[in-house]
Amino acid sequence: MTQVRRALVSVADRTGLIPFVSRLVTAGVEVVSSGGTAAALTAAGIPVIAVSDVTGSPEMLSGRVKTLHPAIHGGILADVADPTHVEDLAAHGIEPFQLVVVDLYPFEVTVADPDVTETGAIEQIDIGGVALIRAAAKNHSHVAVVTSPDDYDPVAEAVEGGGIDADTRRRLAVAAFARTSAYDAAILRWLQRHDPLPPSLVFALDRVDALRYGENPHQDAAVYRERGRTGWWDAAHLVQGRRLSFNNLVDAEAAWRLVNRLEGTAAVVVKHTNPCGVALRPDRADAFAAAWDCDPLSAFGGVVALNTPLDVPTATLLAERFIAVVVAPAVDDAAVAVLAAKPNVRVLAAPPPHDLDLDLRRLEDGFAAQRRDPAAGRDDWEVRSAARPDDGQMADLGLAWKVVAAAASNAVVIAADGCAVGIGAGDQSRVGAATRAVAKAGERARGAVAAGDAFFPFGDGVEALADAGVAAVVAPGGSRRDDEVIAAADRRGIVLILAGTRHFRH
Repeated sequence: MTQVRRALVSVADRTGLIPFVSRLVTAGVEVVSSGGTAAALTAAGIPVIAVSDVTGSPEMLSGRVKTLHPAIHGGILADVADPTHVEDLAAHGIEPFQLVVVDLYPFEVTVADPDVTETGAIEQIDIGGVALIRAAAKNHSHVAVVTSPDDYDPVAEAVEGGGIDADTRRRLAVAAFARTSAYDAAILRWLQRHDPLPPSLVFALDRVDALRYGENPHQDAAVYRERGRTGWWDAAHLVQGRRLSFNNLVDAEAAWRLVNRLEGTAAVVVKHTNPCGVALRPDRADAFAAAWDCDPLSAFGGVVALNTPLDVPTATLLAERFIAVVVAPAVDDAAVAVLAAKPNVRVLAAPPPHDLDLDLRRLEDGFAAQRRDPAAGRDDWEVRSAARPDDGQMADLGLAWKVVAAAASNAVVIAADGCAVGIGAGDQSRVGAATRAVAKAGERARGAVAAGDAFFPFGDGVEALADAGVAAVVAPGGSRRDDEVIAAADRRGIVLILAGTRHFRH
């Protein structure tokens, strides 16, 4: 137990500061402070000792140097269980600290302003605060370090109760090193902000929730958030249901991103991160019903995402089926009542997802990183067949193109009348993906359109789609045998568009 007799207090965020320090002083703690913090405490009638009075040196360089002094850091870093350290303190007239309360200049907030100047950002890189925090955290055997107002009450209670125990000091030290690590990561990210693939990547991640389990029940799992960022899942409200599993969360992410790329009232069903149903309809319940009917067998136990609020008619249809998760921008109260009869269904109300910059895949010794594949557009499309697409085909081709970009390669998607009717995903061959999509579509393939995520290396993929009655195909092109593929399309009298952009997803 460390009894607190002397504390160093220097914070930029004054939230809760006055009542906290008042409790420390009432408990008999001597407070040393500097700059604006000392002024605020003095104005509140709280007795403080100025850092400059302890060091014998005035603040200098516009405040850049004030606590960087042996009289301060010696008092923080001293191992009071080591007689030689105690002798050094006595020889130099230094009193030890038992508590350090420090936060950092608001660098992250500063650089979030798009109009911030280089000079303005640089001046918000804290030096002395980081040094104080790291010194106190290193010496947590004898010193407690507080870096967040969230810890003010428990620390004050401990001080009032006679001291701060070792477990608390260690917990505070962990939080302190996490804070300085995140701070340095934010500075590095800002300095490298113009480099699409910078020489160093440093992420500060905080565990925000324990998941029910991992991909399998015997695997432990948790979800982490990059410090300073808030994702859609972090801001989502769990309207009902148990905690999510790893698979629930990953599937929900895939479904939510896809449905938010679609224009119009849309529903998406995802299973094992792959779309197995997608539909656009004027009515949201009709959209869900059409998406489910794309592949009911695969949709069983899947994740549903809607880009419009969940209403009673849609909730009624959902309640008739076995689903794991529903994600929507909002949930009507009456819809909640309908789904209350299915307590195992997790219902999430979520904000739209952000566009992400980097896609990271874990490797044994690091990560493979790439720029995110943007939403699949039609800017580079070129009709290469003799047959020309009509407006309805172009609309369905656009839908199929967005869906195929969200499916695992190799992938082919067949669409008709604003609905995906056959999705072949994760196949080892292009023709295999086409064959699987045709099998799922059945008779619905007649007169429909199709999209492939990469070029057809031979004409057989287009032939398989044409055999099923598909009337138009879009694929990236770029094969040495593009001429063969174009010839196959012309031979069968179908539309072939080469998109120019590949959308592999592994």
